[in-house]
Amino acid sequence: MQFLKLLFLTLFLSGPALADYFEPARGSVERKSMLDAVRAHAEEQLGLPVEFLVYDLRVKGSLGFAALKAQRPGGGDIDLYATPGFKAGTIEPDTMDGTTMQALLRRSGETWVAVHWAIGPTDVWFAYGPFCRRYRAVIEDYCAGTD
Repeated sequence: MQFLKLLFLTLFLSGPALADYFEPARGSVERKSMLDAVRAHAEEQLGLPVEFLVYDLRVKGSLGFAALKAQRPGGGDIDLYATPGFKAGTIEPDTMDGTTMQALLRRSGETWVAVHWAIGPTDVWFAYGPFCRRYRAVIEDYCAGTD
């Protein structure tokens, strides 16, 4: 029982309640708008169609953060060597972490825009000074000690 109390306390203190952001509900207009903003970039580089496995989706005010995996509908893998990005020289499968994606988003009116994004990064590219200062509300846990 003591273990369960400690586990609950740990999860409560480290969870989004302290961060003050929320995850848009599945099926919500906001969630769809955020994913569509990232999808535009994913489809340009990876080809059509793309759906996402959502690892993390955060909103606070007009700021958003997404950590995703791009895939074909139904969970199919994307052959990076057969993508428009590979053919254009912007996708380098041998140096990428597959089709994982992260994006920093901003809401403009009712529209979400993926302002900064990456496909297949091998580091936490968004966890440094300028991004942390602007997007801290949704990535504070990544920014500890960075600025």
